[in-house]
This record gives sequence, structure tokens and C-alpha cells, in this order.
Amino acid sequence: MTQRVFDGHNDVLLRLWQRDRTGKRFLEGGDEGHVDLLRARRGGLKGGIFATFVPDPPRAPPERRPGGTNGPVDAPLHGSLSRERALDVTLAQLAVAFRVERTSGGEVRICRTPAEVAAANAAGAFAMMLHLEGAEAIGPELDELEVLYAAGVRSLGIVWSRPTIFGHGVPFRFPSTPDIGDGLTERGVALVKACNGLGIMVDVSHLNEKGFWDVVRVSDAPIVATHSNAHVICPVSRNLTDAQMDAIRDTEGLVGLNFATFFLREDGQRAAETPLSVMTRHLDHLLEKLGPRGVALGSDFDGALVPAAITDASGLPNLVAAMAMAGYGEDLIDAITYRNWLDVIGRTQRIAAEPSGTAASPGG
Repeated sequence: MTQRVFDGHNDVLLRLWQRDRTGKRFLEGGDEGHVDLLRARRGGLKGGIFATFVPDPPRAPPERRPGGTNGPVDAPLHGSLSRERALDVTLAQLAVAFRVERTSGGEVRICRTPAEVAAANAAGAFAMMLHLEGAEAIGPELDELEVLYAAGVRSLGIVWSRPTIFGHGVPFRFPSTPDIGDGLTERGVALVKACNGLGIMVDVSHLNEKGFWDVVRVSDAPIVATHSNAHVICPVSRNLTDAQMDAIRDTEGLVGLNFATFFLREDGQRAAETPLSVMTRHLDHLLEKLGPRGVALGSDFDGALVPAAITDASGLPNLVAAMAMAGYGEDLIDAITYRNWLDVIGRTQRIAAEPSGTAASPGG
């Protein structure tokens, strides 16, 4: 079987912004982390959704209550970031992506539509789509959203795991439900509607439960969780309940399987010695709740500890083999690893383009 993967979430731009703003290490390899062009080719990774992310200031490790490595985890949230700081970092990381494209000699293309992704892959190029993981760079009038859209952003997480003027994220807490904090603010509702109007996917991965249901209430487009797993298997606050997955299915949305062991394991451990059967167990449950069109991959490469059997992008064939051993047919595997992301992006953009659509544009 010819393997191809389009990944729904990674933090490669953060890594490059921190270590190599020229982007040469992405093209030439030899860097730490999970993804560069050489390892992507070895692993069948044809492209993905590349996040910009503004990191918190340094802080102490998460507190573990009695119980050792298997004990509960509670990582308190930082306060909100300033818009000025967030916009500076976001633009700097986008600049890294454009430098990579410019210096790649056509081997990397920044894509804005599924058709552009398919064309890039047909030409042997690696396809990048751009994402904001948290909307702190956007002000209350949403002016920045227009500019970021023009720069190529086609996917947006309303929050990371901290509060913003738009809503509230969930802390990294195990065990815990996602029912933590208030829902979307009025500005958050306006942001969702503006994204609908532009054809920007709305990602609920780090959003708390009340905010999630607000998105369900106001969005006209498919709802996605680019990198989340099944709460019934791993009860961490970041994972999705069955009721949330039912709602995503009803919007013809999608969930990308997160490779982070903290979001995979029943015991909530960050442990590389995590079998791939845990990943296929999550996939089985996602497929049961969302159907074959509603499940994809959202690795969180360069943002998480992943199973040692994968290690980095070059290890993606091992996950594909585990899926085949679990009884997944070739067509289902190709849908999960590649087609489903392009389909949901396309549906989101087509809804925005419909003259009869009700979605509002910024300022509307």
C-alpha cells in the first residue's frame, strides 16, 4: 500500500522560531525535534497544518499529588498574554514558514486550499497549511484576522490552555473533565462567525466544555478538534467526551488523533514506552462515534512526547502498520491519514463561499 499522511497539527514553526529562524534545518535535516523534510519523506508525510504558538514564560513543572508517576496532574494556567507580544511572535513564526517556502526551491509550498495541497503533492512538494493555536494575536475588532487570512491562515484555535478575550482553555489536568470555566465571550462568538465567513476552520482542541457548546451553537461550519483524543479512554481535561464527539459528527466535522502519550494512556503518564495498540484503541472509539469521514491524525509533533515506536515523522509507517494489523482496510487508512483533512477543509471553505451563507465577516 502506498502510504501518504497529511497531519492536522504540529509545532514545527515554534521549534524553528526558537532554534533556527532561517528554516534551513527543516530543509536539510539534522535538527532535534520530530519533523524535517528528510524525515517527512521517509515517513510518507506529505504535509500538514503548521501551528503558530506563543509560548508561556518559563514555569515550574506540573504539580503531582501523592501517587508518584501514576498520580494525578494539575498544571495551573498562566494569565492572558498581551496582544502585542502575541502578534509579534505569531508574525515571526509565519515569517519562518515563508522563508522555508522561499528557500526550498519549490520543495515546500504554503497552501490555502485542498486543491493546492493536492497539486503540491502531485508535483512532489511538501504542503504546509497555516494555523493559529490560540487567537491572542487578534484584537477585539478582529482586524488582525483579515491580515492573517490574507497571509494564508486557514485554521484557528480560539484558545490555547489559558484565558483570552475570546474564551477559556482547559488546564492540563488528570483526571478531570473538560467542564472547567466559563464559555465564549461575546468577542469569542464574533470570532467564530468571522472565521465561518472567511472559511477558516475553527479548532476546539484546547477549549473548555462550555466554550465548546457555544461553538456548536453559533458555528455554521464543520467543527474540528485538530489534536484531541477520547476522554472515555484517557480522562485528561484536554480530551473529548462522547457527547462532544457526537456534536462534532453532527456538524460533519473531524477529530485528529493526538500522539501525545499524556492524552493516550489510561494512567495519564508521559511515557515513550506506550504501545501503538493504545493509539488504535482511541481510533476505534473515534470511528465508532464519528464515522470513517470524521477521524484523522493530529500528531502534535514537536509539541509532545510521542510513543517510541513512532519517535518522529519517519516512524509514521509503524502507525499505519498497526492500523492494518487492527483490521483497517486500505481505503479507511488513506481516509484517516490523508483524505479526511482535505475533505473537511474543503467543506469549510465551500460553506463560506456560498452566497446564501449566514456566516458573518469581520466587522459584520
